[in-house]
Amino acid sequence: MDHQHDPIPGSSTTPPTTKWIATPLTTDLLRGALELEHTEQGVLPHRLPGWARAQSTDGQLAMAEAQPSGVRLVFRTRATAIELDVLPTKTVYQGAPPRPDGVYDLLVDGRPAGQSGAPGGNVLTVDMVTGSAETRPGPVGTVRFSGLPEHVKNIEIWLPYNEITRLVALRTDAPVEAVPRGDRRVWLHHGSSISHGSNAESSSTTWPALSASLGDVELINIGLGGSALLDAFIARTLRDTPADLISIKIGINLVNADLMRLRAFTPAVHGFLDSIREGHPTAPLLVVSPIHCPIHEDTPGPSVPDFSALSTGKLQFRAGGDPAERAVGKLTLNVIREELSRIVKQRAADDPHLHYLDGRDLYGEADFAELPLPDQLHPDAATHRLIGERFTKLAFGTGGPFAAQNP
Repeated sequence: MDHQHDPIPGSSTTPPTTKWIATPLTTDLLRGALELEHTEQGVLPHRLPGWARAQSTDGQLAMAEAQPSGVRLVFRTRATAIELDVLPTKTVYQGAPPRPDGVYDLLVDGRPAGQSGAPGGNVLTVDMVTGSAETRPGPVGTVRFSGLPEHVKNIEIWLPYNEITRLVALRTDAPVEAVPRGDRRVWLHHGSSISHGSNAESSSTTWPALSASLGDVELINIGLGGSALLDAFIARTLRDTPADLISIKIGINLVNADLMRLRAFTPAVHGFLDSIREGHPTAPLLVVSPIHCPIHEDTPGPSVPDFSALSTGKLQFRAGGDPAERAVGKLTLNVIREELSRIVKQRAADDPHLHYLDGRDLYGEADFAELPLPDQLHPDAATHRLIGERFTKLAFGTGGPFAAQNP
C-alpha cells in the first residue's frame, strides 16, 4: 500500500513512469540487527535474539529492543530512486508533548544525502502514571528518495531509533546487491536511552553512530532505553555476538528504576563482565560510567515525571529518592562511578584489555551549564555530537583502548 506524503527536505517524489524492481528484505541487506523476524506485516528487525526476549516480560524492554537504533539497510546499486514501504509504530506518552516522527537517514558512499519520514503507522499510547499501554493500528507508509547519482554507489538507509519499524517492501529503479562485510572492525555497544539515541536528531546522529563513523568501525548498538539494567540475558547476548571492540555504559537506568542496592550491584557487574569475557576473552572491553546528571549525582531514584512541568507542556524528570538513603545502599551516580572504577581496577590486574572511562569526561558539570539536559535526563542533538566526538578521541584516539594498533 502506497501512501503519498509531503517529503522532508532532502527527499523527493519520483515520476509515475518509474519501472520498479522489488528486492526481498533479507539479513544480508541489514546491519546492526541481531535477528530478523518474519511477521504478517513485514520483517521486524530485533536488537536482541528471540531466546533473550523470552527471558523478560518487561514491556519497556520489548519496545526498546524493537526500535532499530543503529539498524540500517545497506546495499550497492545504480538506482536513482528508492522506495521503502514500512509499518512504523510511533509512541505517544499521554499528557506529554508530542514526540517528533522518526527520521530515515540516507547515506550515499558514507556521506549524508537526504532524510525522509514515513506517514501512517501504528500508534502506541503509554500512560506514564499507570504504565499501561494501548496500540491503535494504522496503515503502511512509504519512504522515498530520488534524484540520486546514476553511478554505482553504496546506499545506507538508517531506520528511526524511536519507532518500531516493520520493513514491508524495497523498490528501486535498478538492481540491488548486498555489500560485502569488509574488514572494518565491529564495535558492540550496550547502554541506556542515551546510547539508544534519545533526543538525537536521527539514528545516524546518535552519539554511538557519530563515533562509529569517526572511528571507521561497524556499529552494533544495543543501547536500550530504560533497560541497561545488568540483565544476565543481555550479558550473554553480548557474549555471543561477534565483535572486535566492546563497550558497556552502566548506571543511569539502575538509578532511574531504583532497581537494586549496592550489595546487589557489585556482584551483578562482576557477573556481567564474566559473561562477556566467556565469549570475548581478549577483546578491548571498555566500561563507561554515567555522564553528569545533576538530579541523580547524589540523590537516589527512582526518576519520576515532574507533573508540574507537564502542566506547562514540558516533559521533565526529578529524583524521587532521598540523599539520606545512600546509607542503606541506595544507588546514586557518584556511588556507581566509584564502584565501577574500583571493580575495573581490581579486575584489570588480571585483564589488561579491560578499561574504564568516567562518563563525566564525555559530558560533565561545565557542559551541563552550557548544554543542559532539556528534560534533566537526556541530551539534545548538539550534546549527542559532543559526546560522540569526545568518545572518539578518548576511545579510538592515540593511546585509547579502541585505537587501531590495539589487537
